[in-house]
Amino acid sequence: MNDGVRCMWMRGGTSKGAFFLAEDLPADIAARDAFLLRVMGSPDPRQIDGMGGADPLTSKVAVVAKSARDGVDIDYLFLQVFVDLGVVTDSQNCGNMLAGVGPFAIERGLVAAMDGETRVAIFMENTGQVAVATLQTPGGRVTYAGAAAISGVPGTAAPIPLAFRGTAGSSCGALLPTGKGVDVIEGVACTLIDNGMPCVVMLASDVGVTGYEDRDTLDADAAMKARVEAIRLKAGPMMNLGDVAEKSVPKMMLVAAPKAGGAIAVRSLIPHRVHASIGVLGAVSVATACLIEGSPAAALARVPGGRVQTLGVEHPTGITECVVTVDAAGNPVEAGMLRTARKLMDGVVFA
Repeated sequence: MNDGVRCMWMRGGTSKGAFFLAEDLPADIAARDAFLLRVMGSPDPRQIDGMGGADPLTSKVAVVAKSARDGVDIDYLFLQVFVDLGVVTDSQNCGNMLAGVGPFAIERGLVAAMDGETRVAIFMENTGQVAVATLQTPGGRVTYAGAAAISGVPGTAAPIPLAFRGTAGSSCGALLPTGKGVDVIEGVACTLIDNGMPCVVMLASDVGVTGYEDRDTLDADAAMKARVEAIRLKAGPMMNLGDVAEKSVPKMMLVAAPKAGGAIAVRSLIPHRVHASIGVLGAVSVATACLIEGSPAAALARVPGGRVQTLGVEHPTGITECVVTVDAAGNPVEAGMLRTARKLMDGVVFA
């Protein structure tokens, strides 16, 4: 691919990465992954010979195609390109990059924009979920300018509400894959939960931290990370994820009582580095854990109550507001949140 491949670099939520049309990438998965590793410059902790930003949040890929599914506009495959390993994985979703899929699809002519507002139904191939993104399209064109602010991103941009349906158990087969609100692993009480992202939720204090540390402090805590990883390796098979030694799921969520007006405070390991903020679907899963009776999160959370609950998930760079709708029995039936996106570059990339 020495002639280059069409690519758009976009920020989606608190992540950024490469957006490709599926037709522009090799059909063979091994060839595709080798190409993407070259594009990002992996494996190398600086990704100096590629476009990656030396961080999992900036080493991401969205592969987009027009969908043949009824009621769906776009198919979206998310790929995480590891920074310091030669690994490309499709074992998880990314709700942040999802925010850029609708704008990209309109920019590439896969979806016709309406005047004013355009709803784009997106099938997430990683988990079989459908999300609906509502985009601002005055005059039938995507606008990235607006007054919406999200934690972890400076300035403001056009709002992109994302509504998720059928997220419960999308990767693990059930919201609570073990059928229990609490499992004890390595002596630590954990909630194994999947409401769009497989997560293990535990008290930060149970692994020797407060849950309010900054990212660098936690990343330097080798003893804590070793303990959390031991729990993760045991949780993987319990969550129907198999051997997760080389997988990026489940994410590990260390929770503490809220301090900034939210429902819960969290520090997220994704899984071996601490997230600068928190992933969209990870936040949804943590917010849902706050509603699980007897769970570590529920013990600390400030929950507003009602059928539609807005739960602020506090993280190192701010608060992510999740909206969870529950049925009469308290089971989550829909989850959503607000994101933004911005087009950064459009051109060709070389490998």
